[in-house]
Amino acid sequence: MNSKRSIVITGGAGFIGSHVVRLFVNKYPDYNIINLDKLTYAGNLANLKDIEDKPNYKFVKMDICDFEAFYQLMQDEKVDGIIHLAAESHVDRSIKDPFTFARTNVMGTLSLLQAAKLYWESLPEKYEGKRFYHISTDEVYGALEMNHPEGIEPPFKTVASSEGHKAYGDEFFYETTKYNPHSPYSASKASSDHFVRAYHDTYGMPTIVTNCSNNYGPYQFPEKLIPLFINNIRHGKALPVYGKGENVRDWLFVEDHARAIDVIFHQGKTAETYNIGGFNEWKNIDLIKVMIKTVDRLLGNPEGHSLKLITYVTDRLGHDARYAIDSTKLQKELGWEPSLQFEEGIEKTVRWYLDHQDWMDNITSGDYEKYYEDMYKGR
Repeated sequence: MNSKRSIVITGGAGFIGSHVVRLFVNKYPDYNIINLDKLTYAGNLANLKDIEDKPNYKFVKMDICDFEAFYQLMQDEKVDGIIHLAAESHVDRSIKDPFTFARTNVMGTLSLLQAAKLYWESLPEKYEGKRFYHISTDEVYGALEMNHPEGIEPPFKTVASSEGHKAYGDEFFYETTKYNPHSPYSASKASSDHFVRAYHDTYGMPTIVTNCSNNYGPYQFPEKLIPLFINNIRHGKALPVYGKGENVRDWLFVEDHARAIDVIFHQGKTAETYNIGGFNEWKNIDLIKVMIKTVDRLLGNPEGHSLKLITYVTDRLGHDARYAIDSTKLQKELGWEPSLQFEEGIEKTVRWYLDHQDWMDNITSGDYEKYYEDMYKGR
């Protein structure tokens, strides 16, 4: 690829996007990095205060569904790379409002693809040196069974592809796993994945798709479990746990995901899919107890002080039992692996939120809190 590049990162004011933008702006001073974000509720330019004055950084407020505007941007900025993270991503919101998820995640992705196709095909070199990188989720694969006996910790299965990996079942999501989405959110992401692959197969567009497990870390909007619970523990508010808290997720520190995106964008093979995971499965209730222990310790509370805040609520509709990514392909082919153990990552994350209480307080408005009171009411 060329050393001089013009790259659009969609959703760059969001949680994962802001970490990717920061990494690319700091690591590649010769690149022109364009952060494209609509600045909906989860987009926050305060996430990027530290790099907003960098000469190779530009912010553009735009809806990814605005085809004409994005097509003009492609021409004006001579864009040769797109890293597409912009998406509606909260399952509960998708259950309440599936139309917004279909519009943004499906039609928005299609808008970007078509604009990129028209612009790149108009160039003398066409697709040479171009790349459309689409970031997706492990939720498109559906759910995995938990086939270890309940109440026994361990047994765990050790996976050969990652030494010491604790797993709650014998099956994992691979790049070849059949899609089987169960929520409006995952259905919308699955559809967008299919469109990206179709543009390669039909038009020859150089695309890549990655499917990642749950991310955590600084700057995550507090509708998601970890920042929500850190904030609630801080304020002595209830910690609403779906069902019995037995659902299992694979967790990855967000900066490790950003590093993976960097490696895949530059070294990944066109038309390939790469799974990105932390080999780090946790039951929700166990994760919550680790957070409680960590937050209480850092706040100077007695150990176990906030356990009383756990409140079990009616389970989410269509709540998948277990997700577990196998990222062996990425490790073996491109040399990426997670840099942090979960205990290190959660300590770093909790410290960040406690040290940036102004950031959290500016986001958690009365309207936001009322939204979640209504959401959990009756569940």
